[in-house]
Amino acid sequence: MALARRLSHPFSLSFALYFATVVYQYLQEAQATQEHAEALMALSTEQGFAQRLAQGRILLGWALVEQGRAAAGIAQMRQSMAAYGATGADLGRSSYLALLAEAYGKEGQAAEGLAMLSEALAIADQHGNRFNEAELYRLKGELLLRQLAETGHWRMAPAEPLPVPAVEHPGLTDAEACFQQAIAIARHQQAKSLELRAAMSLSRLWLQQSKRGKAHDLLAPIYAWFTEGFETADVQSAQALMRALSGS
Repeated sequence: MALARRLSHPFSLSFALYFATVVYQYLQEAQATQEHAEALMALSTEQGFAQRLAQGRILLGWALVEQGRAAAGIAQMRQSMAAYGATGADLGRSSYLALLAEAYGKEGQAAEGLAMLSEALAIADQHGNRFNEAELYRLKGELLLRQLAETGHWRMAPAEPLPVPAVEHPGLTDAEACFQQAIAIARHQQAKSLELRAAMSLSRLWLQQSKRGKAHDLLAPIYAWFTEGFETADVQSAQALMRALSGS
């Protein structure tokens, strides 16, 4: 962003602002995401960058959801995705659909979220654009679990698991398969951050199913790979989960 400002080249600055916003979103830093999205939107409005404006609004919608304004955030994302599509852009839509799917899950609308993910996976197949495919499958697994929770067949909090059923619910099997696929894709791509997220999702599921040792053996080597980033939300979550799996 500093270089783009020195160049006094608005489109380069919009490019830098957009990807800075994406980085903060991946870091799950809602306030920083909002600030950069708003800066991107202001610049894009001034310069008439319709696609960048729509992208900024989508990411602002995610930030609103994370800050407890789910209804406003979902509405913002839906409207902005329509505006993004109207520019003729399509390649990035799978990642935006993933954000919308996650938001629906948090609002207790897992079925709507799963529909968004089906569309996102179809786009990934259509374009061969698989940079976030592991995350799509991880979110699908999480939403399948949320769907079970909505019908009273599961609890999302690891501290309060339901008894493991004698015959495992098909939804649990499907969720586990999604997490396994997410891990396999992330490993193939050497995408360690996405592998960590997927491993945490599967480890939490196994912990609730009284498979503590199996969950520990999955997560421990992936967590140990990280030598930096300990202040980030994902690594801190992994650290807390490792403590739970170690019984400490």
